[in-house]
Amino acid sequence: MPNHILRSLLLFSGLISTVLAATSTDHPIGGFIPKKGPAVIALALYGLSAVVLWIHYFRFGRPSFMTTLTVGMTGMTIGFVMRIIFSNSPNNLTLYIVEDLFILLSPCAFLATDYVLLARLTSTFDAHVISSTLLVRPALIVRIFVWSDVVTFLIQAGGGSMSTSHNINTGKLGTKISMVGLVLQLLSFLFFVCLLIVFGWRLQTRFPGLWNAPQQDRTPFKVLGKEPSRNWHLLYWTMCLTCVGILVRSVFRIAEFAGGYNGYLADHEGYFYIFDSLTLWVSMTLYCFVWPTRFMEPHTEGAGPGIKMVVQGEGSREFLNV
Repeated sequence: MPNHILRSLLLFSGLISTVLAATSTDHPIGGFIPKKGPAVIALALYGLSAVVLWIHYFRFGRPSFMTTLTVGMTGMTIGFVMRIIFSNSPNNLTLYIVEDLFILLSPCAFLATDYVLLARLTSTFDAHVISSTLLVRPALIVRIFVWSDVVTFLIQAGGGSMSTSHNINTGKLGTKISMVGLVLQLLSFLFFVCLLIVFGWRLQTRFPGLWNAPQQDRTPFKVLGKEPSRNWHLLYWTMCLTCVGILVRSVFRIAEFAGGYNGYLADHEGYFYIFDSLTLWVSMTLYCFVWPTRFMEPHTEGAGPGIKMVVQGEGSREFLNV
């Protein structure tokens, strides 16, 4: 079963189980009533980006490896729809759980997107270049990090469900479990960031011809164009920027959970919008302008003395079937 389908099933199964067990309370869930204004703005921004990404998705032939990005942006949009609805019924535990899980878990799809893109991008290089620049083979990048994503996803989902329990001890345990999932997710993502940085550094130092090749291409990049782009640097640096946004969000979430269910960060939603929602939106919306599939075409021209980028070979085909 494809990994993005598996994650979707896990998400909805978790939502169903928690919704069935949910009830209403006599006080606002979370300690405050979410403001509608910021939620509406977030909904508009995420909704617009989701529409653009879905247009790109169908415009470029529905590439399966971009499903995680479009689904993740759509999940965040749904999360803010539920946040607005929840603001009208702040005592409804069911609405709170659905809203919280969508906003908490949808970014897992953003992480998975970067995992797949690094594997895809590096697979366009010659096998010798790949072995000399990557710490992990492209096929293993997807398997290792996506499954790490799934495990931490389940931990966060389980902890998030428990954190809304009427039992104080169960709620505190759920918060700690969610924080463990976030910490493990952060550690896993930090390892991935190291792979990304090492790949770029080794390519620049060991294969300067390949690294400098995109700079020698004077063809202007058209944001709304459909033609393939040879300037893979655009995608590489875009991935680096998205990683910065994801890291900021991950650190904020850990700090929020460490402060407790009614902690300062949890009770002041302004921090949530700045360090979580806005940061993720800016980061992942970059792909609306730098659509990754445009940089995944086979490269056949020489890119330096004795080194060239080649059509994807057996190792790449193995990855494509993951």
